[in-house]
Amino acid sequence: MFNFFTYCIFWTLAIYGLIDIIKITINNIKNRRIESNGIYVIVAAKNQEMQIEGFLRSVIFRILYGKEDFIQKVIVTDLDSVDNTKTILEKISKDYNEIKVVEWSECKRMLDDIK
Repeated sequence: MFNFFTYCIFWTLAIYGLIDIIKITINNIKNRRIESNGIYVIVAAKNQEMQIEGFLRSVIFRILYGKEDFIQKVIVTDLDSVDNTKTILEKISKDYNEIKVVEWSECKRMLDDIK
């Protein structure tokens, strides 16, 4: 009789653990865009063609050379600039994997998905 209760408790905990693993896996797949470790810097820029390249390069320098090792990625969004800000952002994002350029609507959606 004791073995029966032991097996029941064991299998109940095993099933509960399996369900928890499935929930975590589904949550990780849904929120794959942003990792939970580290800090993500979000920069919104509008008409900043004179300053944005220097700013982003200084942030990347600090990330690459260990000054800011907790920063995972810099997410930059252009707020409908009328100058060359978007072109500069796209050029820099091709040079560095740490910079991701997104549209404002995608940035807002990513922020809404964080729980």
